[in-house]
Amino acid sequence: MIPEAAEPPPLLFEATIVPHRSLSARGLAIGLAVIGGLSSLTMTLMWLLGAWPVIGFSGVEIAAAILLIRLHGRPPRQAELLLLSHGELRIIRTDGKGRRRERALDPAWLNVVLEDRPGRVPALVLAARGAREEVAAQLGEAEKRDLSEALGAALHRLRHPRFDNPQLRG
Repeated sequence: MIPEAAEPPPLLFEATIVPHRSLSARGLAIGLAVIGGLSSLTMTLMWLLGAWPVIGFSGVEIAAAILLIRLHGRPPRQAELLLLSHGELRIIRTDGKGRRRERALDPAWLNVVLEDRPGRVPALVLAARGAREEVAAQLGEAEKRDLSEALGAALHRLRHPRFDNPQLRG
């Protein structure tokens, strides 16, 4: 008989944090088309003026710009995943090269702290019995405040469950 895999505990909170993307795929295509069109216009003008050597340099410039913009437009692998269950808060980080790191913190002692830093975006820190872990470093201030409130509320619900007792209903 094959033993069944243990079912993972139910999630009480889940947040996926990915870096901001400056352009969508459509915006990237439009940007490349605009760069190509303007450069082609410049190359045509230079050719008509008799400065044909400029065409080669412009071609290299267009190719380099397209290559760099395409590299920038690749789908990001970098991500951070926060998973809260009854037994732990798991932080799963994936770096830009696809390598994963995991860390688990005990939710019974976990505090969500938003540390203000003068002149910078505040740091969102999870602190639990001697362990400190900064999360969501790539988010802005408003997103960090929202995440802090949502995670704090989920921890509160975990620590203070509401039971439905029919005998206490009026």
